Amino acid sequence: MKTIINGNDYKLMVLNAAAVVGNQKQALNDLNVFPVPDGDTGTNMSMTLNHAVKDLAALDTDRLGKIAEKAGMSLTRGSHGNSGVITSLLFAGMGKAMKELTEANTVQFAAALKNGVERAYGVVNKPAEGTILTVARLAADAACAHAADCNFEQLLEVTLKAAYAALAETPKQNPVLAKAGVVDAGGKGWCHILEGMLAALRGEEIDHDAPVETATKASADFADYNTEDIKFGYCTEFIVLRNDPNSDSEALRAFLDSLGDSLVLVADEEIIKVHVHTNNPGVALEEALKHGALSTIKIENMREQHTEKLAIAEDTAKEETIAAPEKRYGFVAVAAGEGVKSVFTDLGVDNVVEGGQTMNPSTEDILRLINKTPAEVVFVLPNNKNIILAAEQTVDLTEKEVVVLPTRTIPEGITALLAYDPEETVEQNKAQMTAGLPGVRTGHITYAARDSVFDDIEIKEGDYLALVGSKMCDTNDSLAAVTERLTEGLNLAEAEFVTIFCGADATEEDRATVEAIFREKAGAYTEFNIIDGGQPVYYFIIGVE
Repeated sequence: MKTIINGNDYKLMVLNAAAVVGNQKQALNDLNVFPVPDGDTGTNMSMTLNHAVKDLAALDTDRLGKIAEKAGMSLTRGSHGNSGVITSLLFAGMGKAMKELTEANTVQFAAALKNGVERAYGVVNKPAEGTILTVARLAADAACAHAADCNFEQLLEVTLKAAYAALAETPKQNPVLAKAGVVDAGGKGWCHILEGMLAALRGEEIDHDAPVETATKASADFADYNTEDIKFGYCTEFIVLRNDPNSDSEALRAFLDSLGDSLVLVADEEIIKVHVHTNNPGVALEEALKHGALSTIKIENMREQHTEKLAIAEDTAKEETIAAPEKRYGFVAVAAGEGVKSVFTDLGVDNVVEGGQTMNPSTEDILRLINKTPAEVVFVLPNNKNIILAAEQTVDLTEKEVVVLPTRTIPEGITALLAYDPEETVEQNKAQMTAGLPGVRTGHITYAARDSVFDDIEIKEGDYLALVGSKMCDTNDSLAAVTERLTEGLNLAEAEFVTIFCGADATEEDRATVEAIFREKAGAYTEFNIIDGGQPVYYFIIGVE
């Protein structure tokens, strides 16, 4: 029974945690109460953990502090969505507590768990109870209370038991969970993380349903060798349609083996399938023709491919450098859909991060484009409530001054940009750009991802869902019916400006229906702007001011 853990032990604990969460990803997604197609808790936690898996695989040390610190840093950069960010904060706090340790005993590890909780609570604005934070806090409290009297396996057993007890209480702390009859998805994800850690301490290695590459490098380094070092330049593949089932395929194998390397030859009575690297693909094909007609021939110049990969790697390296300031202010926005992205670039946004509902970008994705923006101060527009926290983590990861504006929707992001004044100070701009956000009313029309009951309303998979902000307004199998209710929820009679972004899956008939109803319900002087947004998930995004 372990009473001490080192870096290799902790690495396996993190790898196992990632595997368990990955295997339970869909089950965690299904716990999301609201049936909007954004069941992302499991997905975000899994992507966040797997970012660390790749980095830890390349780290060759058994020093606990190095592994723990690297895990925390990697999860922070790779964090997706609120659940992923909170997970990263828990691990980052643990990493900081164990940073100077070669090994840790149970008391030190329990203190690290506690430090992770304190870091997460310190960063999250207005932390809500009945969430992953509650589960992690009560689990860490149990660990600290028992750490002096048990070995590591016993410590994790006690911690996991406390976590599941806390998880069972989450519906009592969150009325929405209680009404839906489910526990908190993020909290259950933390329980799965502890399960993976416990399995590691028991000497069990958990397989991932979708294995993550764990080679010594996260990816191949094409600069490790020169193009000229490629001995055989053409990757040659083809199928021979045998004219004689008794022809000597072994003779062909011997010939091709003498002509190159990396030979794979598989034969049956009807075909011979060949893969070989050679400098003479024509000679290989000519010999193969003796055995029958050729099919699906593919010849690739590997030297050219290598040169292209080197160029791509060089371009990527350039992209990752921090752009020198050419101006005082710059902007990075998160958006999806070519039309939506074009609106932001037309309003002066330097770089747009692809993302939004169902595809929350990571902190690293946002950081990369912040660093690419040639400005001293970079304003970030997350445009989604589940991306704000991930964006905020970039502030301490770059030498640029970063200001994250709390824009929760696409219309809020546009309103913020329109309030920007290049002559004002950072603080004045921040104040001006956020001042108008409460006055923006945002409507969404999407579809129900699954059958559900919410606020005593029965929701059927595939039906239309109308939302005002993040609150459900109506559900129906009729687009016209939900649009009518949405206009009421948006208080359209008082609207001065209405902007409708039409999504990628909205038909021309859908667009005509929605536009006609909005124009009918609006005041005589309401100004309309209809944009082909091309956004996924949402048939329509409507901004009202």
